[in-house]
Amino acid sequence: MKNDLRFDFLVDKSKNTITIKREFIAKRQLVWDAYTKRELLDKWFAPKPLTTKTKSMDFREGGHWHYAMVEPEGAEYWGRLDYIKIQPIDYYTALDAFSDESGALNSELPRAHWHVTFEDYAENSLVQTIVTYQSLADLETVIQMGMQQGMTSTLERLDDLLVTLNK
Repeated sequence: MKNDLRFDFLVDKSKNTITIKREFIAKRQLVWDAYTKRELLDKWFAPKPLTTKTKSMDFREGGHWHYAMVEPEGAEYWGRLDYIKIQPIDYYTALDAFSDESGALNSELPRAHWHVTFEDYAENSLVQTIVTYQSLADLETVIQMGMQQGMTSTLERLDDLLVTLNK
């Protein structure tokens, strides 16, 4: 990431939220595509050195994305995003959870509501993600799991992908 690009990671323990604001050097449509198309998500949606593999994706209201983040040694960490509301290239909302390979949710780990907005930001694009947890304990769990470091690395991968897609 270029140092002059906006990146905010704000934790609000009174509301059990994390707000991530991230600027990208790309048009909004391209950034939207990177967040909503499986062939692009598989190229960036995991912190280094992990990779992503999609098992199934149906990007529509009521649809889902079932994926794994895979370590170089092969260990897999499964997740599921259930789409609630989609307004193309403006925003989507979804429920995010850890799951197993079959897509069954892991009730031992927090589930969160994601509200992801996309807007033009000067010559670039700005994505704001508000992640809301049911409790302060859930919020603190994901912070302890390294959410900030993981998202920082993951979004840097998106920077790299956008550079190649913009060529």
